[in-house]
Amino acid sequence: MKNKKVYIRTFGCQMNKRDSEVLSGALKRRGAELVDDWESADVILFNTCAVRKHAEDRVFSILGLIAKKARTRGQDKVFGLLGCMAQEWRDKAFKKAPYLDIVCGPNDLYALIENLDDIIASRKKALFVDSNQRVDEFYSDGAYFSEDKEHAFVIIMEGCNNFCSYCIVPYLRGRERSRPSEDIISEIKLLIDKGISKFTLLGQNVNSYSSDLSFLELLKAVSDIKGVKDLSFVTAHPKDASVELFKIMAERENIKKYLHLPFQSGSNRILKLMNRNYTIEHYKELAMAYREIVRGGYLSTDIIVGFPTETDEDFQATFEVMKEIKFETAYIFKYSPRPFSKASERKDDVPKEVKEMRHKILLDFQKSSAGQ
Repeated sequence: MKNKKVYIRTFGCQMNKRDSEVLSGALKRRGAELVDDWESADVILFNTCAVRKHAEDRVFSILGLIAKKARTRGQDKVFGLLGCMAQEWRDKAFKKAPYLDIVCGPNDLYALIENLDDIIASRKKALFVDSNQRVDEFYSDGAYFSEDKEHAFVIIMEGCNNFCSYCIVPYLRGRERSRPSEDIISEIKLLIDKGISKFTLLGQNVNSYSSDLSFLELLKAVSDIKGVKDLSFVTAHPKDASVELFKIMAERENIKKYLHLPFQSGSNRILKLMNRNYTIEHYKELAMAYREIVRGGYLSTDIIVGFPTETDEDFQATFEVMKEIKFETAYIFKYSPRPFSKASERKDDVPKEVKEMRHKILLDFQKSSAGQ
């Protein structure tokens, strides 16, 4: 990779951002130069998200436009599709986008780094999607690159065992794999030595972390590290959240008073179809306990409208939860079927215009109520 210029663009969640940071650091250590514009790059890598179809369409559109411009200018560039879209599309991505040279899933980035020089030299199409790589193998490489000199994302676990019926993540990132606590703590201490003082612990479902420590034990252990001034975590699942977690957040000064707790729907019937494994009554008890224990705490959530069979009554139940809890932030999405997910077997029977209307109602309410 010596003297090669690499452009990396990241889509999606914080996990993807962290993957791109580690990838950038590893490539830089091998002599590559990271650039901010694709035009000057020898290698163009898009690290992608497959949670929503709209995001996929956008990635293929932007990549295709760049590839077309490069061809028009006679530029010979290496194109790579990384992350969850790569895992979903696999070798079909080469047919969808013939200009691609690399397709690499989120668990195979280490293999990509090790083989990138050969790929560039041979220009043979390379597919990396079936690695059994341990979650800590990539991150224990010690590579770290971020323009933020105060804050770092630290992945504590990968994958998900929840299999929410609308979600593609377990099929793309695999089952839950938790890193040993000593590796996480060593990484944080290394970053403190580099001047980092703010940390976010990452996982598809952080509070199901299970290694030699539980998530609550890990949270306290990291909070105790000298030099950790600000500590947060995402994303929590309601079925694993607890009053004990809220008490730790309230008691520890360096733990940020921020909780992202998706409820997705206010209808128990829809929650059951989503395979969320909690009732809306339990969710509201958690939210109210958080408000009471973590004084002045910030609470955000995710909501899906238009899930298959969602009625006006189901939607109204969701709206009532929003009005009752008054989230500081709500990320509201229109349902779209995703490959592999159980819900994709159901008819997407809520009309587009109804989804858009419900989406707008919740968005308008959130805009008017935020901060009140």
